[in-house]
Amino acid sequence: MSKRRKIIHIDMDAFYASVEQRDNPEYRNKPIAVGGMPTGRGGVVATASYEARKFGVRSAMPSRQAKERCPNLIFVRPRFEVYKSVSLHVREIFHRFTDLVEPLSLDEAYLDVSEDKLGLGSALDIARLIKDAIRIELQLTASAGVSVSKFVAKIASDMNKPDGLTFIGPSKVESFMESLPVEKFFGVGKVTASKMKRLGLFTGSDLKKLSLDQLKRHFGKSGTFFFNIVRGIDERPVIPYREAKSIGAEDTFDVDLRTTDEIIEELNRMSAVVADRAGRKNITGKTVTVKIKFNDFKVITRAKSSDELFNDEDTIKEVVRQIVNTMDLDEKRVRLVGVTLSNLDTAKGAMDEGHQLPLGL
Repeated sequence: MSKRRKIIHIDMDAFYASVEQRDNPEYRNKPIAVGGMPTGRGGVVATASYEARKFGVRSAMPSRQAKERCPNLIFVRPRFEVYKSVSLHVREIFHRFTDLVEPLSLDEAYLDVSEDKLGLGSALDIARLIKDAIRIELQLTASAGVSVSKFVAKIASDMNKPDGLTFIGPSKVESFMESLPVEKFFGVGKVTASKMKRLGLFTGSDLKKLSLDQLKRHFGKSGTFFFNIVRGIDERPVIPYREAKSIGAEDTFDVDLRTTDEIIEELNRMSAVVADRAGRKNITGKTVTVKIKFNDFKVITRAKSSDELFNDEDTIKEVVRQIVNTMDLDEKRVRLVGVTLSNLDTAKGAMDEGHQLPLGL
């Protein structure tokens, strides 16, 4: 029998919004949304403060809708370099206890503390110490879930937000999974949840009544995952590093771009950001992809590859220009543009989580 693991999932509370409230006293205790302004058609909420969430404002909500729900909502443009700096400090705190840290994004990560550096032994104590360090050193709060698997730890971290700490011990895992609504299971979106409910499956307990063959027949490969996870079986390891598959930047605009010159200007800005990120990580690539989203939500992507590796700004801009010349952008209204460098050679570069950060939302 394999040794029982000790997994912590840390999730920063309303991360972007909390940083803005920390740094700007005028925003404290007020409903704020980090993201695009509620003008034009492109504004989207990236993160809402807990004061705003009381009005039903949520991440990924159109800014206009958020403003309708909360007329006093304050919109703040994102400062990703600041958030990244804070995130690096948080990760440094994690590494005081274990090197088995798997970042999922700037504001959340898994930690395997089965064998912690300080010999504390208790995952619950480690989670408390991490939360205390984040509060003292960064004046921010985080919520933590502690259990024997990644799946349960992640769900636990969301149960008592903000500033929560939830422990689900080995003897409680299976009963916890049985009581869990199907919507909470990994990979269950609206479509799958509707299908499950049509089949009379509302909780983990309902899923547990089906055989493996039945689950696979209804849900394909995911059926095996559901069969195991509802029984508390999740052997996925915490993976400390992920090799970057691409480096990109994109921006959504409050007011649609209307001319090719405007589009190229913004794509050049994205190209400069991508070149800077690739240069700092000493990563080169062979393929540039341009992404365009129109005001009717239609998205097109075009890519062009080279036989040689590159990451300099001039080359990326030139490849972007060649790609744009193949597109029909006349009299089109554009709400988002993006540039990505892929087909990477990371042999000389740093390992990265591979998450693409939007510049604006």
